[in-house]
Amino acid sequence: MVQLNDALLEVLDQRAVETGRSRSELIREAIEQYYKEDIEAAIDRAMVEGYTRVPDHEFDGLAETSLQILNEDDPW
Repeated sequence: MVQLNDALLEVLDQRAVETGRSRSELIREAIEQYYKEDIEAAIDRAMVEGYTRVPDHEFDGLAETSLQILNEDDPW
C-alpha cells in the first residue's frame, strides 16, 4: 500500500482520467522511470570515472597508428 497526500492523489487521479489508465499503472510507470533514470545516472558516473582514470587523449596515438595501418592498403 502506498500512502499519498491529498495533492498527490488529486494529480494522480487527474492523470488517470486523462490517460485512461489506473492509479496502479501510473505508479508502476513512475517507479520504472525513476529506476531507469537511476541506472542511467550510475552508468554516466561510471563513464566519467573511467575517463578520469584513463583520459581519452592517451589513446590518440594508438588510434592514429591504427588508422595509418588500415589506410595503407586503401587504394585511394
